[in-house]
Amino acid sequence: MLDKFKQVTDSFFVSPQIDMSDIDAAKEMGVKLIVNNRPDGEERGQPTGAEIEAAAKSAGMGYAYIPVDIKGITPNHTNALENAMDDFPDGKILAYCKSGTRSVLVFAYGEARFGKPVDQIIEEARAAGYDISGHEPALTLLHDAHKAPHRDSPI
Repeated sequence: MLDKFKQVTDSFFVSPQIDMSDIDAAKEMGVKLIVNNRPDGEERGQPTGAEIEAAAKSAGMGYAYIPVDIKGITPNHTNALENAMDDFPDGKILAYCKSGTRSVLVFAYGEARFGKPVDQIIEEARAAGYDISGHEPALTLLHDAHKAPHRDSPI
């Protein structure tokens, strides 16, 4: 595994910007889906999403473009990641952006929303080299909303 691919869970990895040379390494480690959380044109010289998508598909991997810009992470991002992951339930996923932080956060927000303990989410990110502890209040809100009865619930 390349040092730039950071393991968050058994099946979810994050990375700073990847390029064509990283596609084969990702495939060798069992990645089935590449998720691009970086908008095109964010930095001069970065490969476009279309270039990464073509290389991923040529290598037999899926590709999802879920860009997170300066406006931040929304439920649309976590929903899109969840839908993409549902299409590849038995494979590893590699998400990338400029540093990997946005990719970790999209994943973390989704995990909290579906009830994973916040301390575990923060620890997994920390072990991968990302300090997301400043997001604990938002993660806790998402986690607690998951546990709350829904309006149409008989309870």
